[in-house]
Amino acid sequence: MASISALGIGSGLDLNGLLGQLNEAERGKLEPIERQIESQQVQISAYGEIQSALSGFQSSARALNDASLYESLSANVAGESVQATAGPEAAPGQYTVEVERLASAGTLTTQRVGAPDEPILNQAALADADGKLELNFAGDDVESVRIAIDPDSSLEGIRDAINAHEGAGVVASVVNDGEGYRLALSSTATGEAASIVSTNFADLTAGSLAADPGSTVVEGGEDAALNINGIAITSTTNQVEGAVQGVTLNLQQAGSSTLQVEQDTRAVREAVAGFVESFNALKGTIGEHTAFDQESGQAGELLGDSAVRTLEARLRNDLSAMLGTPGEDAVALLSDVGISLERDGTLSLDEARLDSAVANQMSGVGEFFAGAGDALGMAGRLDQTAEQLLAGNGAVGSAITSAENRIDSLGERYVRMEQSIEQTLERYRTQFGQLDGMIAQMNQTSDYLTRQFAALDAQLGRD
Repeated sequence: MASISALGIGSGLDLNGLLGQLNEAERGKLEPIERQIESQQVQISAYGEIQSALSGFQSSARALNDASLYESLSANVAGESVQATAGPEAAPGQYTVEVERLASAGTLTTQRVGAPDEPILNQAALADADGKLELNFAGDDVESVRIAIDPDSSLEGIRDAINAHEGAGVVASVVNDGEGYRLALSSTATGEAASIVSTNFADLTAGSLAADPGSTVVEGGEDAALNINGIAITSTTNQVEGAVQGVTLNLQQAGSSTLQVEQDTRAVREAVAGFVESFNALKGTIGEHTAFDQESGQAGELLGDSAVRTLEARLRNDLSAMLGTPGEDAVALLSDVGISLERDGTLSLDEARLDSAVANQMSGVGEFFAGAGDALGMAGRLDQTAEQLLAGNGAVGSAITSAENRIDSLGERYVRMEQSIEQTLERYRTQFGQLDGMIAQMNQTSDYLTRQFAALDAQLGRD
């Protein structure tokens, strides 16, 4: 019997269609596993969002757990003559700052030459100077600078040599004053001592100067002059450090300003507001994944999840704890700094109460959040709790690991089920092939018998 290359050819039955239906029915066994894998992936994504929000809250708690936050000072300036920043060594105080003049850089403009790009050096004079251009400065303790010059240099070449020389103390440019070209030098540092006062340019260019060379123009730099609370101060730069301990003054213009160095309550207020905001963001993220929609009947993917319940319970316990001894002026509860735990689990902030606490009880606020000595404050306890929850063996970390393990297990089960389905379908395919062949053979036998009977009937009819 000839071999059958496709199911149904021998029998005329739609065995391929039937095999397809059986395949679809068998693969339906995979759908529950796929749904379980998808459910675990959705949970992992939800855990990841909660993990990220918890990390953000931990960062805000750590900011409040920094004791230096409650000791920092700010420099507030009234007036436009100075700007100021306070460092860790600053002390509270008020200062009147009078800026008489700003520090400036000195300049020197050489005599004129006819063209900027033609050789101008006197070779004999250059040899006498050992091939060097010399720059001299006003300060007795500021050394002269000697810069090697190419013998064929033009005015532009001299400019480039100066600018390429590290530590030249000046910046060079070429200017056209309408009657010729000059080399303009500007000191890189401000102050009288750093001012450039002379060069040997005229000697090196003897014979190459313009017909009307003009004269060298020198504008000396000046030190900044100011007085603080009536004390006269000079500075070679417009950044004055040490005149007020721990404070850096940046002089802006002549005039008067008032400097107030005081407790930096703004930084504390912002840190507390950030703490409340990040906790509410965490609470909102949890709510998105644990809510139940009454209308649609849809439940959040983490509704009733034990890891989430553990997280919320531990944070709520820390937030509700009393630290220290309550009293009229004590800071022992979140409510003492204007933070309230609402019925929906979020935090609210009374800014007026917070302002009063940081203005009048800063040390108490610091001890409440950052602790004292070896004792943890509220922020330290929350930081520690968040660290434990986020750890690999913590509630959130363990939940993610468990979901990942379940996905791996379901994946293995899926592969095994798929292999079993393939084996079943292969068995069906073999059986269908056998059926197809058997029916084909029976059809051939039927056709043969039909022909024989027909021939017999014809023969009997003739007889």
